[in-house]
Amino acid sequence: MASKLILVLVFLFDVIAFGLAVAAEQRRSTGKVVADSEDTYNYCVYDSDIATGYGVGALLFLLLSQAILMVASKCFCFGRSLGPGGPRACALLLFLLSWLTFIIAEACLLAGSVRNAHHTRYRNMFFDGKLSCETVRKGVFGAGAAFVFFTAVLSELYYVFYANAARDSGTPPLGGSVGMSSYH
Repeated sequence: MASKLILVLVFLFDVIAFGLAVAAEQRRSTGKVVADSEDTYNYCVYDSDIATGYGVGALLFLLLSQAILMVASKCFCFGRSLGPGGPRACALLLFLLSWLTFIIAEACLLAGSVRNAHHTRYRNMFFDGKLSCETVRKGVFGAGAAFVFFTAVLSELYYVFYANAARDSGTPPLGGSVGMSSYH
């Protein structure tokens, strides 16, 4: 059976990452155009930048969760061989899918954090067009949160199937011997 401590720890980190990603979506920066005191140029004023911190926190907790799982399972590739059959095939499929969703989640969280931290600065007085205060698009952190959830489910299932395949590997226990009795 899979280690309950690892499953609980990974679940806890995934829940924290999900919560931070949802909080980042709710607290995205917004900007508004403000004229200077002499009306010679316009500039953008942004509200708090807390969503960047939430996004980076979610990224790091998800990374820590995945790292713990990969160390515990020896990244599926190292260690003793797994027993053939359904659990090994499911573990391989879930391993690949969890890495795919992990990469997508990390990309969404990183892109959202970088974009949220980027603020348009002062524009000069010769700017003729409308000033746009660029912010991160709605839903970037939400997509990251969704893929954090998918990663959490797939990686937990991966570890359970990996543990079952490792248990069923068919290696003889210590002290096993070859029977030398005659057949009648």
